Amino acid sequence: MKEEYGIVTTEIIEELQEIVGAKNVIFEDKEKLENYAADEAGEIFGHLPEAVVKPDSTEQVSKIMQLANRNKIPVTPRAAGSGLAGAAIPLYGGIVLSMERMNKILDIDKVNRVAVVEPGVITNELCLKVLDEGLMYAGYPMSIETSFISGNVATNAGGGKVIKYGNTRRHILGLEVVLPTGEVIELGGKFRKDTWGYNLLHLMIGSEGTLGIFTKIILNLVPCAGRTVDLLVPFGDIETAVNTVADIIVSAGIIPVAVEFMDKLSVDLTTKYLNTKIAFQDKAEAYLIIQLESESKEGLENLYEKVGEICLNNDALDVFVAESRTDSENIWKVRQEFAEGLRAADPYASLSGDVVVPLSKVPEMMREIKRISEKYNMRIPTAAHIADGNLHPELMKPANVSVEEWPKIAEEIYDEMTDIAIRLGGAGSGEHGIGFIKKPIFLKTKLEAELNLMRGIKKIFDPNFILNPGKII
Repeated sequence: MKEEYGIVTTEIIEELQEIVGAKNVIFEDKEKLENYAADEAGEIFGHLPEAVVKPDSTEQVSKIMQLANRNKIPVTPRAAGSGLAGAAIPLYGGIVLSMERMNKILDIDKVNRVAVVEPGVITNELCLKVLDEGLMYAGYPMSIETSFISGNVATNAGGGKVIKYGNTRRHILGLEVVLPTGEVIELGGKFRKDTWGYNLLHLMIGSEGTLGIFTKIILNLVPCAGRTVDLLVPFGDIETAVNTVADIIVSAGIIPVAVEFMDKLSVDLTTKYLNTKIAFQDKAEAYLIIQLESESKEGLENLYEKVGEICLNNDALDVFVAESRTDSENIWKVRQEFAEGLRAADPYASLSGDVVVPLSKVPEMMREIKRISEKYNMRIPTAAHIADGNLHPELMKPANVSVEEWPKIAEEIYDEMTDIAIRLGGAGSGEHGIGFIKKPIFLKTKLEAELNLMRGIKKIFDPNFILNPGKII
């Protein structure tokens, strides 16, 4: 496909500089271009763009896309680059369209309970801003402190709070979108329901920058949560931990804000990185981090006592209740720094692993992960948003595999895991997306009729196939 695309000439660069200003175009500076060549999937998957352009308005994005479409130059939209499936990697060179300058919170509308933001707003900054107004944005990916809102929307990001509040899709009310041709459309708005034609808004969410570029996002806000408490619960084996989650949610009818899982290896790697230890680290094979909320102190105490009792009845080694904000931060830091701990131990670790299975199938999926680790003589630390069956088995490069061989081997292993997840009634990704790393297995596991519909949609939106080419389909 690459030979069908135009190249970024000095004339194109001059036009781009006229649109956004010379200082907002990077060209022929390899060191700076390399900052936009890869995402968190790792530098081993990186590809250098020909140019990076940083617009600051919808009008500028529209003009850039018109120029690129006329000249058939590939454009890769980029948010914070915190994705793990290679969706922000410019496989065909061309232009990386960075949204970093479009970073304003435009409106917090307390009457309609919405926030209107530009695409480059960092998720955590929005969360803190609306909290000052007594409201909450409930979208909560684990990359909350680094990810942009637009990246969350592009991948339909999930995270720790999905079990109670749902993934990003539930929180998006409207989008302003620049199409690959440069046309601008507005989808949805400050309302929460409609039956007004095909729902293009939801088609855009999770499209990974292949159908349009988000330049304005309208987000649903909810009243602030009540009091919260965090529990750290170690278990002697993985299956018991999973069964405990089922007992809390199904048998007791309690919906936690979050239930996170970490196996022993993931805890060991992260605590080493943080230079700390947590309880029962010499005995526990699995940990649950459980967050609960209630409107009253008494209600919260009753809730965590009930959950603690369920855990102990399921042979938990102990139940630790965070007694302060510092305790809670220390508990969550072990989970949130999982990727950093893994990278510190192995800079070539592949972090694009993300599968989802029904909760009842988690123990079987974990056994399969263990079998694969033994088969390939490799370490596979696993963390999970366990309550919704979303597992993150991450691959550490074996010593006998070269850096050059590793990407292909890692992809083959992820394909094997994905096949297993689908056989167990799940899917190949719960939140990281497809990008290009999971594209081969995605194409293999979908019916041709479904793929043809997707290809038809892509062609209608992007007739010259310039927008994020090589991703998904």
